[in-house]
Amino acid sequence: MKTIQSLVLAAIVLGTSACASNAVKQAPAAGLSDAPSTSATLAASAVEAPPAAVAITPLSADTNASTGTAADAIASPVAASTQTTQTSANAPEAMTQAEQEAEALYATPAVRDPWEGFNRKMHSFNNVLDRFVLRPVAVGYDKITPDPVQSGVSRFFSNLRLPATAINQALQGRPGDAGQSLGRFVVNSTAGIGGVFDPAKHIGMPKPDGEDLGQTLATWGWRDSRYLVMPIMGPRTVRDALGGLGDQQLSVINQIDSSSVADKLQIMQMVDVRAQLLPTDQMRRDAIDDYTFVRDAWAQRRNRQIEQDLRGNRVD
Repeated sequence: MKTIQSLVLAAIVLGTSACASNAVKQAPAAGLSDAPSTSATLAASAVEAPPAAVAITPLSADTNASTGTAADAIASPVAASTQTTQTSANAPEAMTQAEQEAEALYATPAVRDPWEGFNRKMHSFNNVLDRFVLRPVAVGYDKITPDPVQSGVSRFFSNLRLPATAINQALQGRPGDAGQSLGRFVVNSTAGIGGVFDPAKHIGMPKPDGEDLGQTLATWGWRDSRYLVMPIMGPRTVRDALGGLGDQQLSVINQIDSSSVADKLQIMQMVDVRAQLLPTDQMRRDAIDDYTFVRDAWAQRRNRQIEQDLRGNRVD
């Protein structure tokens, strides 16, 4: 009897060790093969996947052993040992496949980038400007300005964009959404003191996503456009750069007669936007390639906005 108990105990210990070893060897490949499309999340997945796999796999093995029979418990170490041997033999192949998938991931960006050489130079220039000017100002603004005030500033500038949003919604064939955007602008500009507060939300008026002329041109058929990094303005496409010229003419700030006031508002808006992006700084630092991370993240967000516009057109 003592001999059988000793065999069972040894079998459980060996089974747990074998499964843990198997999990450690399989985890890196799984972390890479399931990686998202941005380089920062790819790195995070590769680092975080092994501990998760090690924590889950032995628990599953222990549960199966405790609920099965003694014969199952004795047989499981043999199967686990065989699986470990096979995994060890296939590990180089698995890693090679993961590396190929990673290369394929970076070889297919979310946007056409034939001017990558020029764009990388502009990206580096913008990074230097951001490091020594924009980010320090945004960090200072974030530290000294209370959160409620920051929220009010963000709502103010969001409200100023509503007329342009309404015009683009109308150009996209969405008159109902355009009317709601204009109604929200009127309510918040008056009762909300220029948009600092959001009374329209409390009376049930929906908050629209910002629309611009670049999105409008995309809904008209200009879907495939080349990626372009502009000084100070950052990621764009040729379509969005041209659309930005039209959006500038539609901007409420552009209608202000005093150029001094308009310039100060534009600078404040830039600081507000940069402060909202501060949480992404760590992801950019962790990225394998900051240029690729910014390009793909921006392009994926932009493509999602356009797809939402197209779905909105079909509904209307």
